[in-house]
Amino acid sequence: MPRNKKWSDLTVRQKAPFVLRGIVQFALLVAALADVFRRPAEEIRGSKWLWGVAAFANFMGIGPIAYFLFGRKHAARRITDTEGDGMEVVRSCFDHLPS
Repeated sequence: MPRNKKWSDLTVRQKAPFVLRGIVQFALLVAALADVFRRPAEEIRGSKWLWGVAAFANFMGIGPIAYFLFGRKHAARRITDTEGDGMEVVRSCFDHLPS
């Protein structure tokens, strides 16, 4: 039966996937936490505190990915106009362009 290798027994090529996965997980965690605490509470589904804790469920990036998929309210819903046709925001973006 093969014994488990120690980190020092691995080659650089064998260590690379572990290091890459760690970097990706850390980047997802930082991005999710930064977004949770910078975004206003009304733009987040549920509690900011709860999503901050959930971001630390970082097995394969599950916590941060869940936050980005389910925790944030999408921008398209926030910018639509409830009284008009929803195009006022788009039109205002082009008001400064020369005719």
